[in-house]
Amino acid sequence: MTRKNPVCPPRPDACRPVDEPRAPLGDVPLGPLDGRYRGAVSTLTEHLSEAALNRERVRVEVEWLIHLTSSGAVPGLRTLTDREVEHLRGILSDFDAATVAELAQIERETLHDVKAVEYLIKRRIAGTSLEDLSEIVHLFCTSEDINNLAYALMVRSAIERVWSPAATGLVDDLAELARCHRDRPMLARTHGQPATPTTLGKEMAVLAHRLRRQLRRISSTEYLGKLNGATGTFSAHCAAAPDTDWQRISREFVEGLSLVWNPLTTQIESHDWQAELYADMARFNRILHNLCTDVWTYISLGYFVQVRGQGTVGSSTMPHKVNPIRFENAEANLEVSCALLDVLGSTLVTSRMQRDLTDSSMQRNIGTAVGHSLLALDNVRRGLAGLDADPAAMLRDLDATWEVLGEAVQSVMRVHGLDSPYERLKELTRGRRIDAATLREFVLGLGLPAEVEHRLAELTPAGYTGVARDLVDHLSPSDG
Repeated sequence: MTRKNPVCPPRPDACRPVDEPRAPLGDVPLGPLDGRYRGAVSTLTEHLSEAALNRERVRVEVEWLIHLTSSGAVPGLRTLTDREVEHLRGILSDFDAATVAELAQIERETLHDVKAVEYLIKRRIAGTSLEDLSEIVHLFCTSEDINNLAYALMVRSAIERVWSPAATGLVDDLAELARCHRDRPMLARTHGQPATPTTLGKEMAVLAHRLRRQLRRISSTEYLGKLNGATGTFSAHCAAAPDTDWQRISREFVEGLSLVWNPLTTQIESHDWQAELYADMARFNRILHNLCTDVWTYISLGYFVQVRGQGTVGSSTMPHKVNPIRFENAEANLEVSCALLDVLGSTLVTSRMQRDLTDSSMQRNIGTAVGHSLLALDNVRRGLAGLDADPAAMLRDLDATWEVLGEAVQSVMRVHGLDSPYERLKELTRGRRIDAATLREFVLGLGLPAEVEHRLAELTPAGYTGVARDLVDHLSPSDG
């Protein structure tokens, strides 16, 4: 008779129904960048937050008003006094948390973020000598004229002032690590198998060189901008002031913001420069991810020892452990950053006909994409600072793999015309370990010239690193 399993009674600690009332958690962050990782990325809020976007919108609106009045673009429009210019720019210099709150209140009424900025400026000049110019604020501008310039300014400042210095500092650290260990012999592994030895410094230099190249690409980014009206034709401009050279006025304004003028656009600036920048940043991230996985592996092999006493808990149950959490954390954040950078780049280059709002929503994720990369940079730098090389561990591995010298021996045999060098070394070394005595006995039986025979007989895995140490010199002086 088959017994039926008894029905287990519900456990007293079973999960509560999802609709059961819960105590409110209060005003807490939804994402990790505004929560546990806030300290590592907080500098970005001055550049890539919603508040920073509004501040840059104010900058563009104010400077456009000043430019219109100073350039003579609109016939009959009076020029500003120095005090009036100072007052307008003071709106930007006084932009603070209270202004952010005020803008939010205005936007609740306008239901339009750029219009809220326009109304804020009009509030600031009301009751002053500038009040007669109230309707010149935002003249000839579509929202995208303001937004594309604001985003270019904020992305540029975030990359040049925050992300690039952090990335450069990491590469400098890595280059210094390469120089310190340029002579440190290490068993290489290709396909995970013992291979021709290298030096620890040379391998770190490879990664530093790759990362530095991406930084050079990023540093040459062109930050484009446009101000040409609703569909990029200056139509409203020409209708109001037909004798003005509006292309010249627009170019002077955009270049006055230290941006590159884009003469050919639809209603939006095409965002191609953003896609190019984000592709380069994602490539930097992926090379850095490669560094993380390699260093993680070197730690697992014992080539690097993690410095203890840094206030970290390695394992909650195994007190002997110091886990490579900095590199693992960086891997995860680099993957998140790359995913966002990729979707930013692929989405922003497409806009239906002359305009859709896909880019508006998408660009609000720029700060998150850069933030996860910045967090990874912080983790990798801290991880590298907590490493000590263990030469003894590297030498043990080298001394246990004399078979890697088979490449050297068969190459010398080829040069000196000996028969079947590859096949003879394959028979000697493949699938089994050999020691120094076995290899030397083989070499001494080849009948090579005495000088060559002596050189091969004295060769060791630790000494078989070619010019690895000298290759580190290819790191430019700026890499340190």
